[in-house]
Amino acid sequence: MQDIREQLAENLDVAEWNWLVPHVKRDAVVIVGKNLDLLDVGVAIASDNTSSVQDWISRELIYKPSAEQLSIWNSNDSKKFNALIVQPFVLVQESDATQEDNGATSPAPV
Repeated sequence: MQDIREQLAENLDVAEWNWLVPHVKRDAVVIVGKNLDLLDVGVAIASDNTSSVQDWISRELIYKPSAEQLSIWNSNDSKKFNALIVQPFVLVQESDATQEDNGATSPAPV
């Protein structure tokens, strides 16, 4: 399991919103709530830990971006996210400062 975590950690990076738009168009972006560790979520998805993933979905801790969030982010294409690609998904997470600025709090179901 540590090997998966190490591999994913190497791919953890910062992405601007405009880089994520093509992934949004193919419905691949998943928002990870600030109270979860982005790398932990990536490991769970990569290792098919469905019980954890289903729990996070049911508690709306991971979710697809809402129309409101997309509208706000589209107006600021240089907005930055922590990002991790776990095929076929692109997991993204806002920092505390950017979450307060986005004004969107309603997640869309995954």
